[in-house]
Amino acid sequence: MATGAAREICETCGATLHAESPAGLCPACLLTTAIEEGDSEEFVSGSRIQDYELLNEVARGGMGIVYRARQRVPPRVVALKMILPAHVDSADAMKRFRAETEAAASLEHEGILPIYAVGEHDGAPFYSMKFAEGGTLSAQIENYRDKAREAAALIAKLARAVAFAHEHGILHRDLKPGNVLFDSAGKPYVSDFGLAKWLARESDLTQTFAVLGTPFYMAPEQAVSSNLVTEAADIYSLGAILYHLLTGHPPFTGETPMEVLRRAENQPAPRPRLTNRSIPADLETICLKCLEKDPAWRYPSATALANDLDRFCTGRSIQARPAGIFVRGKKWVQRNPASALLAGSLVALAAAVGWNIWKSELISRPITKGIAVLPFANLSQDPDSAYFADGVQNEILTRLAALRDLKVISRTSTAKYQSKPDNLKTVAQELGVSTILEGAVQKAGEKVRVNVQLIDGRADTHLWAKSYDRDFKDVFAVESEVSQEIAEALQANLSPSESHALAAAGTRDAEAYDLFLRGEYEFDQALVNASSDAFDRAEAFYRQALARDPNFADASAALARSRLERHWWISPLTATELQEVKSIIDRALALAPNSPEAHWALGQFFYRGRRQYENALNEFSRTLELQPNNFLVRFYRAAVYRRLGQWERSLADFQRAQELNPRDSSVPQDLGGTYLHLRLWKDAERAELRALAANPHDWVPAEYLLNIRLSATGDVDYVRRTFDGFPEDIKSRLTPLDPGGTGGRTVVDIIGGWPGRLDVLQRHFSRAFQALEKEGVNTDRGRLAQLARRVALRVLAGQPDAAKSAGEQVLPLLEARVRERPDDFFSITGLSWVYLALGRNADALRLSRQAADSISIEKDAFSGPTFQTALAEIEARAGAPEEAVKRLRRLLSIPAGHKVSIGLLKIDPVWDPIRNRPDFQQLLSGPEQIGPNK
Repeated sequence: MATGAAREICETCGATLHAESPAGLCPACLLTTAIEEGDSEEFVSGSRIQDYELLNEVARGGMGIVYRARQRVPPRVVALKMILPAHVDSADAMKRFRAETEAAASLEHEGILPIYAVGEHDGAPFYSMKFAEGGTLSAQIENYRDKAREAAALIAKLARAVAFAHEHGILHRDLKPGNVLFDSAGKPYVSDFGLAKWLARESDLTQTFAVLGTPFYMAPEQAVSSNLVTEAADIYSLGAILYHLLTGHPPFTGETPMEVLRRAENQPAPRPRLTNRSIPADLETICLKCLEKDPAWRYPSATALANDLDRFCTGRSIQARPAGIFVRGKKWVQRNPASALLAGSLVALAAAVGWNIWKSELISRPITKGIAVLPFANLSQDPDSAYFADGVQNEILTRLAALRDLKVISRTSTAKYQSKPDNLKTVAQELGVSTILEGAVQKAGEKVRVNVQLIDGRADTHLWAKSYDRDFKDVFAVESEVSQEIAEALQANLSPSESHALAAAGTRDAEAYDLFLRGEYEFDQALVNASSDAFDRAEAFYRQALARDPNFADASAALARSRLERHWWISPLTATELQEVKSIIDRALALAPNSPEAHWALGQFFYRGRRQYENALNEFSRTLELQPNNFLVRFYRAAVYRRLGQWERSLADFQRAQELNPRDSSVPQDLGGTYLHLRLWKDAERAELRALAANPHDWVPAEYLLNIRLSATGDVDYVRRTFDGFPEDIKSRLTPLDPGGTGGRTVVDIIGGWPGRLDVLQRHFSRAFQALEKEGVNTDRGRLAQLARRVALRVLAGQPDAAKSAGEQVLPLLEARVRERPDDFFSITGLSWVYLALGRNADALRLSRQAADSISIEKDAFSGPTFQTALAEIEARAGAPEEAVKRLRRLLSIPAGHKVSIGLLKIDPVWDPIRNRPDFQQLLSGPEQIGPNK
């Protein structure tokens, strides 16, 4: 072996030896060999690197190796990282390692693993750092699966460390569980800046080393080009780690790294709660915001992410907000940015067709005298003041909504845009209005500054701009003045009542008003996230506002609406509680007889609290007299007209609602649902494609599209191809976890979700059983529904003994449920199938008739056909075939396309007992009602 400066080759790895080395091995291979042979102690005693005695290897990567080492002065155990000997001769590798050393050494933060010293040994750089006895996060991931707040607190700490690095011009670019270390006390540290990038430098090493990072946690843009990588890439990685902690797996997986990267680029992250239903909705929202495909839609900084996680951990409202606030069924729609890439060729085709439909409508849409109020920027130093900027924008919108001479675009559509979009002409064209209002709000103590500018969207020129510096107590006057100046600038003809609406203030108590705005913000959060906690916070703020000013009618109306929304979507109110809500509304109307908010609340009470549709219609119509631009009220009135069987009026109101809310998917999806009832298949499909163009990952229009194609064609293979073409996040949500209330489904409709339903229609009963058993349910009601579907499937499969056995098990549970909740019509229809399985045909018929009579077609033209169909299913199998055929004949003669169509009758095995009857065969060759009844 040569000595001194001679350069020899390591016999094991081929690395160049820069100094005399025993046995012809480099230090790394020598230590590894010694450990394997069991004599590492002898080796350790003679193996030193300057002041460090190597103890054992801790980790080895593609570029470096980490040892546990004992430092002499000061005496302590450290981690010592060296470049692998095989890379010593590589100028690029040496440059990268030195850059890592420089980056790590420049950062002193309590959440970043501290660097003790930097040196060089035999021409190879190394550095020593704190030895983390607690190991890596990779070994502890499972500990966080059911500890959401602990996971959030951990990521918040990591985010603050990452924010510190960003503030010092350094991106990490390889954040992953393996690079999060813990000391003996459990304190976490960010480590390993091996792929760090200096923001201020012209170039970095990715030009040489191509794509760097760990695919499971790498932002999509990082896999494309280093030029696209910003602080947002580290935020994505933090979100991916959070996702792994909450679900037990990264957001995207695959058999190869390229497959992982392809999925991360082309597919939306599946909702974490689909894997772990115990994850709080707010934390899921935070996680998915980090994982947005478009970096601009992620958190603006790691500090902002840490702050939002702190809010979650302390029970406060989070800042992350999905763009949409409209809901349907038990599921709540969350929007993704328009730039999100589509997954699945069929969805891409559907969205492309829908986009062309929408663009053609934009081109032909006239620009009207109207206004869109874009989101107001929050200029306050305190990010918790975001509620105030939202509140001022919404109050101005509410005042303008009273002006009949203007078209005022819904806040749901304007939320699609930034405070100051680049191309105002495009915005005006997309929204179909002539004018855009931009604004910014700054609140500091008792002072408020509001900046607004009115812009002609056709010419992209300013009409006027103004700044208001006022005491907080005068904010009412600011909102009124802005609204009045807009009306004057647009030359709107105002009636005396409209002038009064622009100037009115619901309260003169500034603190009560502030509490009210906080309540409104929380109420929006509750609608987005289906969060009981957010409803609690909203109601608390409303009650505090009323404690300050008992005569604040708008706060009373808002409190009532919040309780009714909770009643409809989350937890039903008792009769006594509903009467309390009615008293709150009555108080609001006594204080302000012409309050549109109070009439809206009363309409909601009649609609959702009492199902008294005529009364609801009267109140919604009165609200629209007072506030003709209120999109939601017009939407609800369209829904009420539909339940009353006034289909043409329903379509007209839906179409008007679409004009006021052109960028939202909720209106075309419900418009398409209405066309589905009317068997206007082409119009229905066109509407749902438009909804998918507005939001390609909204599961509701996707489900409507499946129903439309199934009902129209009866072609199960075609529908299955459509389903298979949806991205995974849509397909998982199309598998129902819980039954709807009095929605459009019978028990057999949702056996195993869509895969199971299609298997049933093709009589693949064994596969349908497998799909049913895979259903995830997490409520008592959901489990009961699953048991009822199991019984129904045994009946359909012709397994009477198994059906009877399953029915005996669930019978007492369902009977108890029906006794407890006689208005739970889904449980009633499920119990009917159990009676059928037990041979108790008379009880099955009695119970089904009871449900059908409770919500008859005469009472509810929208939901009534569902219960008539459910009764016909029982009649067909319980010895009443003539009644079943007669009922089906009637359903074919009215708008009921979502339940009964000739295409469905031909294929559904539920009708097999009567399929060969001549009168049933006549139905298959006869007519079906298309369009509204004449």
